[in-house]
Amino acid sequence: MSDATAPVASCPPEHAAMGHCVPASAAMPAGHGADHQAAMPEMPGMSMEGMGAAAIGAGGCSPEHAAMGHCQAAPVTGEAVVGNAPPPSPPTSRAADRYYDPAVMAAADRRMRMEHGGMRFSQILFNLAELQVRDGRDGYRWDGEGWFGGDVDRLVVKSEGEGTLGGSIGEAEVQALYARAIDPYWNLQAGVRQDVGQGARRTYAVVGVEGLAPYWFDVEGALFLSDRGDVLARAEAWVDQRITQRAILQPRVEVNLAAQDVPDQRIAAGVSDIELGLRLRYEIAREFAPYVGVSWERRYGPAGGGGAALALGIRTWF
Repeated sequence: MSDATAPVASCPPEHAAMGHCVPASAAMPAGHGADHQAAMPEMPGMSMEGMGAAAIGAGGCSPEHAAMGHCQAAPVTGEAVVGNAPPPSPPTSRAADRYYDPAVMAAADRRMRMEHGGMRFSQILFNLAELQVRDGRDGYRWDGEGWFGGDVDRLVVKSEGEGTLGGSIGEAEVQALYARAIDPYWNLQAGVRQDVGQGARRTYAVVGVEGLAPYWFDVEGALFLSDRGDVLARAEAWVDQRITQRAILQPRVEVNLAAQDVPDQRIAAGVSDIELGLRLRYEIAREFAPYVGVSWERRYGPAGGGGAALALGIRTWF
C-alpha cells in the first residue's frame, strides 16, 4: 500500500477524512505544520491539541479540516429528533375581565365561540317552481326544501308536487328529516314523509342521502317504507352548467321505483316513472332567476302516459 501521508492528485474528502490519502492541494512542505501551528494563537489554558479535541467534541470539524487530517468528523447517526412535547393549555384568564363585568364578558365569549364554528344557518330553496304547458293539460309543479341548523346537524323539510290549472292538487308530499353530515359533501337523512295530494294519503319512514358528487352534480336518493309495508325509492340529480356569469343551463333527471305493485296509488313494480328536464335560467340576482325549459315524463303501469311540456318558472332561494 502507498504511504497515506503522500499527496495524491485524486483524493476525495471522504478518503482523506479516513486517513487513506492526502489531497495534493493540502500537502504542506516540511516545516509548514510547525509554522502553521505557530501562526495560530493559542487560547489561554488550552493547547493546540486541546483546541482540536474541543472542536471534535463540539461537532466543529469541518470537511476541510477533516481532509487535512486536523480532526475527525463525527459520524452521522440519523435524522434530527422532532420535539413531541404536549401543547400548552389554552389561557383561562382574560385581561378584559379585570375591567368589565364578568357576566358581560362570559356572554361575549359565548357569542365569539358561536360565530367561529357554532353558528346556526337556514335556507329555503325552490329548485323548481313552474308552469307546465302541455297539449290541453296545462299545470304547475314545485320542488323545494328548507333547512335550519349548523355544519353537522340540521332539520330539513322537503316538499314536491304537481297539479292542473283550475283543478286540485294532484300528487304532493311533505318530508320532515334529520340530516347528519358524514363528510364535507354528503349528508345522511332520516325522518317521515306524508302524502297530501289526491289518492291514498300514506305515511312513510324515510332514509336517504343528499350531497355533491364529483363534477358538481347535486344528487339525492331515498328509500320509503309506508305504513302498509310498501317500499318505494327515488333518485334524482342535476348539475348547473354555467354559460355566462348569469346564464346557467341545468339538466335534470328523476327516477321513481317500487318494490311491488301499489294498486290504490296506481304504481307498478319496477320503474314507475322517469322525468328528464333541461332548463335555462338567467340570474337577475343570485337569489332570483327566471327560467325556461322543456320537461319530458314517462309513467309506467296503470298510470301510464306522459309526454313533453314547456316549463316556465322561477328558481329562488332566501
